[in-house]
Amino acid sequence: MPNRQRRRLLLSAVTLTALGLTATQAMAAPVAQPGTQPNPVQRLTEAGQRHAQKVTGKPAGGHTFSAKAETGGDGGSDEAENSAEGTAQYTEARTAPGVVAPGAYGAAWAQLQSLPHTGGSWDHVTNKPYNGDDPRYRDVNSNSSGGAGFVTGRITGIAADSDGYVYAGGANGGVFRSRTGGGHWEPIADKLPTLSTGTLNLDGGGRLWYATGESNTGATSYVGTGVYVLSDPKHGKFQPGNRVGGAELESTTIHQLRFAGDKVWAATNRGVWSHSTTDLSGPWTMEFAPNPDYLPGGAKASDPSAPYKNIANDIAIDSKDPSKVILAVGWRGGDTYNGFYSKAADGSWQRVASLGDLPTDAANVGNVTFARSADGSRYYAIDQSPDVMAHNPDTGLKGIYVSKSGSPAGPWALIADKDKLKGSGSALQDAGYQPGIQSWYNQFLQVDPANPDHVWAGLEEVFETTDGGAKWATVAPYWNNPFPCWSIDPAKQTGDCSPTTHSDQHAVAIGSYQGKTSVYVGNDGGIYTRPVNGQLDAGGHAKDWKSLNDGTIDTLQYYSVGIGKDLADRSGRGVIVSGGLQDNGESILRAHDKVMGSNFGGDGGDTLVDPANGCNIGEEYVYLDMWVTQNCAVNDGSWTRDPSKATSYEVAPPDKATSAARFIAPITTDPKDTNTWIAGGQHVWVQHKGYAIRSGSEWTSAYDLGAGHVATAVATVNGTVYAGWCGPCNNQGFTRGIAVGNTDGTGWHQLNLPVDGTLPNRYVSSFAVDENDAQHVFVAFSGFSRSWTEGPGAGIGHLFETRDGGASWTDVSANLPDVPATSIKLLPNGGLALGTDLAAFYRAPGATDFRVLGRNLPTTSVQQLKIGPDGKLYAATFGRGIWSFDLRRLGHGRYDETDD
Repeated sequence: MPNRQRRRLLLSAVTLTALGLTATQAMAAPVAQPGTQPNPVQRLTEAGQRHAQKVTGKPAGGHTFSAKAETGGDGGSDEAENSAEGTAQYTEARTAPGVVAPGAYGAAWAQLQSLPHTGGSWDHVTNKPYNGDDPRYRDVNSNSSGGAGFVTGRITGIAADSDGYVYAGGANGGVFRSRTGGGHWEPIADKLPTLSTGTLNLDGGGRLWYATGESNTGATSYVGTGVYVLSDPKHGKFQPGNRVGGAELESTTIHQLRFAGDKVWAATNRGVWSHSTTDLSGPWTMEFAPNPDYLPGGAKASDPSAPYKNIANDIAIDSKDPSKVILAVGWRGGDTYNGFYSKAADGSWQRVASLGDLPTDAANVGNVTFARSADGSRYYAIDQSPDVMAHNPDTGLKGIYVSKSGSPAGPWALIADKDKLKGSGSALQDAGYQPGIQSWYNQFLQVDPANPDHVWAGLEEVFETTDGGAKWATVAPYWNNPFPCWSIDPAKQTGDCSPTTHSDQHAVAIGSYQGKTSVYVGNDGGIYTRPVNGQLDAGGHAKDWKSLNDGTIDTLQYYSVGIGKDLADRSGRGVIVSGGLQDNGESILRAHDKVMGSNFGGDGGDTLVDPANGCNIGEEYVYLDMWVTQNCAVNDGSWTRDPSKATSYEVAPPDKATSAARFIAPITTDPKDTNTWIAGGQHVWVQHKGYAIRSGSEWTSAYDLGAGHVATAVATVNGTVYAGWCGPCNNQGFTRGIAVGNTDGTGWHQLNLPVDGTLPNRYVSSFAVDENDAQHVFVAFSGFSRSWTEGPGAGIGHLFETRDGGASWTDVSANLPDVPATSIKLLPNGGLALGTDLAAFYRAPGATDFRVLGRNLPTTSVQQLKIGPDGKLYAATFGRGIWSFDLRRLGHGRYDETDD
């Protein structure tokens, strides 16, 4: 069978160190700090091969995987959604040019509360089930038939009780409650300042603890505002007043909460903290920080490496003696402080020298997860090793371990490594990887309360042992495509294979409903369940998984949105709504659909949709790997992976081949001519065939932004193009600029943007060009103003206007909260809409101040705004799906209709 080799990113420690980020966001790339990694070069992969490659063939007698980004030569490019570079970029857009002080998001939220709202409310568009296996879209480049079924966005916290109540926390979507063992969900945390979920726990008294700040060290994670407790989770909803303690845990990410006696412990990215569980009003107590000088207020707090210097991953507490505690501490990329710590007789925390098979040296202690059996007889642990990750391009897993004494002090014994798990029915090896390839990102552990030898381990896949680790089964394989039971035939869904879950595991819990006990798992595709004592099929995989992503839980993380008329809709008013998603491909919702489908797989980046025909779609995978369809990518009925039968086509500009573009790179069309497209990498690319383009060779370079420079935003009207760029794009010498020129390649020049406060030295995130005057432009900036950002030229403001093509600019930020701005739209009534990390805002014609646009939009990041042919404004949010607002509610005056 053909062997298509995968190209992997090999990044040196020097390269990765340049990605230093901030304590106001979750950590990003697997960075090795200077002088702390035993090996001078870190060899890292773009791990996980998100939908590892696009599956394009399964000929008789073998399984052929090829990249959606086929490049020839040494094969396709496996730009996975958690690549070291890709995960860094989401954060650096919000932090460069420096390090952001804690509290920035909290202050912006406080500003938001004081602003009036316009009239009207947002409508939830994507509140429908999303079928990742929709048989309508089994084109060569979709993931349909993989077996994950109904999906939603990343779930990072789960709690469940014995009465059928299940609580699920979205990565940036807040907490949802089910009263029926899963399904029929309702949001219960939307009043909080943050919807970023670290973990969820039910204590012995039935209270629900919500630790905010997503614990995954991927750069699309947001920090939180601390820990909240809901005393009656079956009926109540979280309120800001439910916070435990004061502001001590603001602007942190919280990996785990662990309980012992009347004390709760929190493992955070700023050390280990504790609090009383009986008196919730007092401040949190700092238990241990390995490098306190790097904490906020410390002598080295502004050091670019500060965010990596006090990371705590988990806490193990001896059930027989709660005073015996072991802390798992360390940055997943490696640092000298990495290790396990216990308290000495003098009260100080000291590194543990030996734990048996479980490594204790700094090179081999990375991301760690503990789990204790209900009877206290067993402790289990997963360990990700910085040293393994540095040397093995296919895994970062050191192993899974057990302490049969039940004590966290051990001795610990190895019960699984990547080879043992690989042989248990894993699907990863067929994609060229090993279990644990993303163990820095994917981890959970759960022990069956009724059987201390029955354990579930979550990595990219879900593994289960019923005999304490002697034998394992891959109960939820990465996908079904490599197995002999698989078939693309829509009549069989995935052939004779059992359904699986989405990949990339993050959360787990045990609960009961109507007398039946189930395990619940959360991953990048939502929440799934099966019986605790479930059944395996002939292939050794679980045959009884059920997706709980019924459409009432929408935690979808959209980068983009596009809207076009649905020509099949007889009313003439229907539209097709498409959007690019983190790890869930490209969604498509046609008029009157009761279920959304996925017509492109992998990550979905930016999106273009023809307003006149919504089945004309251009979508980006990553790094400008663009694809196009003119029939919504509906399968032609041949039900084959034969590329000659494809209904979508790769049309990537040349920058894609060298990854000379942002992970999510900007693309746009001319509103006056939808056949003119602009794509931004190192070059500003132009093509004039619109959706009829069939090859990347049909793009031409209008302008070279320069070596090391990549586009962050592009816009065009009537042949005039504006391109914002950065390079370097992180806080190590960050620079930005704006280039202006014509689509025919003439007239290009760089605007003079001195670092003097005229325009901020921050990330250019969006343009809005006046369709009647291309010299009249608005530009939005991400990041925070200099009151929060310690970096050269951070400046003040987020929105600026020019009427002379960029020769001069005016700050029109007015009363906007100081929060990263993401997307600008000029509205038909002459007003202006702005999307930000917290809300969408509106400035009426003739006004200077802003109001919050409408009501009902959850407090989550608005990534992109687009106007549809139906006269509605659409918002793609990064955690709560797509929403629409009928612009007719705004009228034509300053604030014709208002709620305030």
